[in-house]
Amino acid sequence: MTSQDAPAKCAGGESLDAFLRNWDSAAAGRTALAGAVAALAEAGIALSRIIASGPLSGPMAAEIGETNADGDRQRKLDVIADQLIMDALRKTSTAYYASEEEDAILTFDPAGALAVAVDPLDGSSNIDANLSIATIFSIFPASPDGATASFFRPGAEQIAAGYIIYGPHTALLLTLGDGVAHFVLDPEAQKFRLIAESVKIAPATREYAINASNYRHWTAPIRAFVDDCVEGSTGPRGKDFNMRWIACLVGEAHRIFIRGGVFLYPGDNRAGYENGRLRLLYEAFPIAMLVEQAGGAATDGAERILAKSVEALHQRTPLVFGSAEKVARIAAYCSDTQFQRAQAPLFGQRGLFHV
Repeated sequence: MTSQDAPAKCAGGESLDAFLRNWDSAAAGRTALAGAVAALAEAGIALSRIIASGPLSGPMAAEIGETNADGDRQRKLDVIADQLIMDALRKTSTAYYASEEEDAILTFDPAGALAVAVDPLDGSSNIDANLSIATIFSIFPASPDGATASFFRPGAEQIAAGYIIYGPHTALLLTLGDGVAHFVLDPEAQKFRLIAESVKIAPATREYAINASNYRHWTAPIRAFVDDCVEGSTGPRGKDFNMRWIACLVGEAHRIFIRGGVFLYPGDNRAGYENGRLRLLYEAFPIAMLVEQAGGAATDGAERILAKSVEALHQRTPLVFGSAEKVARIAAYCSDTQFQRAQAPLFGQRGLFHV
């Protein structure tokens, strides 16, 4: 292989460690938060190495015979991810820890300054398929009123949020309350390096992400929105759209941060799905904070996600987020009866498989 054929060296900027040091030194009272973010990144790097080995690390997608707090069957990698994150955060000023994999809030350091909520491994069903999986985190100041009060509060009170996505490369998107920074893991140095300091979501888009297999369960406004997109240039929108679905919340989000789009996981008419399936505290809240910091919007179809308050640890919520114009349009479909049009022929009685 010639020097021209060799892969290019990392073109990233400062390391995450340097970024956090500079941010910490700019104002008082930031050290605990900087330390927690560094610890989460440390756990993500360790998890990235395990994921990169795939089946060589063993049957990571194997169900281990237990269910998590949401009733979902735990996989081996879910438990490994949760333990890596707990071990890292125990070294920081984290008072309370909430996780999808834990039945209740855990206390690490009662004198700690922070409360950290985590989905250790988003998209577990993608492990064996070698598709995107991720870690999501939300950070609040610890409340003097204890563990429950630290998390049962409006999403707008988050002080930091982010995710680590394990895909063709490992990336970290982080907000500390003033914009969104994009880091990529340098595989040689095993450090996250800054590649964009102010990520912005494209204001308009022709892509949307939704699990269309649930079409028959959706409410009329959601069906109307999707029908109008499917009709493309011949429909009321007058332009063609592309639909995407990865079955990993962060996989969908990352694509939207990179090239725009809108994501929908609405509530629907199935038992147990009335409020969607995504968790408010450690999925919707951090994604919504990132999205708003990048100029986008996030709602439950009508209400701003960050205006909602947690009332139960594993509370679910519908979630719509992405390019602000599309999120506003979906809210209009949900609130204005003029958008509740008749079912499109594509899904109606004149379909190909009806007699």
